[in-house]
Amino acid sequence: MFTIAGRELRSLFSSPLAWSVLSVVQLILAILFIIRLSLVLQPDIQSQLSMTPSAPSLTDIIVGHIFIWTGIILLLAMPLLTMRLISEERKNKTLVLLMSSPVSMTSIVLGKYLGLMGFFVLMLAMVSLMPLSLVFGGQLDFGQFLIALFGVLLLIGALCAIGLYISALSDHPTVAAISTFGAFLFLWIIDWAGDSEKYSGLFAYLSITRHYQTLLEGLVNTTDIIYYVLIIVLFNILTIHRLDSERLQ
Repeated sequence: MFTIAGRELRSLFSSPLAWSVLSVVQLILAILFIIRLSLVLQPDIQSQLSMTPSAPSLTDIIVGHIFIWTGIILLLAMPLLTMRLISEERKNKTLVLLMSSPVSMTSIVLGKYLGLMGFFVLMLAMVSLMPLSLVFGGQLDFGQFLIALFGVLLLIGALCAIGLYISALSDHPTVAAISTFGAFLFLWIIDWAGDSEKYSGLFAYLSITRHYQTLLEGLVNTTDIIYYVLIIVLFNILTIHRLDSERLQ
């Protein structure tokens, strides 16, 4: 499993697409961070914050903002990398060789999943350096920062599991990418239905962003954690069953 994960991680870093996604994400978030920071440092904003008793903290204003945009950008960028996990191997006829190896399908799926997670964890570590730089010129709530970081990690894990499963369903990486983006968009906008007049608890619970925003506020709710864990476990099991049935055929 870890051998496959290492192989997957190396193949990602040997791909120009992965480097492009990594650099573009860092560039966009760096620009957003600088814009947000320059806005907060304006004298009129500083005076308003100092005069407001219940003013939001620096962590709320900047860290939460950056991690919200991190989640949005990941929803858009992740299908470009998840599409190649299995569908590209199937298209290149290398999936048959992988299935014929003396390795369980669980090890293959989890290896690919962990390899992709390793790439995005590295990306997240680089992103977190921006809010961490606030300690040199202000006060950073490390508790809220770590909880928000944990929330982003759970979101990444859920999106990777969904993308891996959709990649296992298609023979064409482009189709897998479009389908994955559609699934992510559905889980994003379903939150809008929960805010309508006909409020539905089901729609609110299925929303992948509602649980994410709670963690960004520094609030640890077991319901939110269970939601992401269920998605990760469910879609990895579905991927294993899908490839197992294909191996038997």
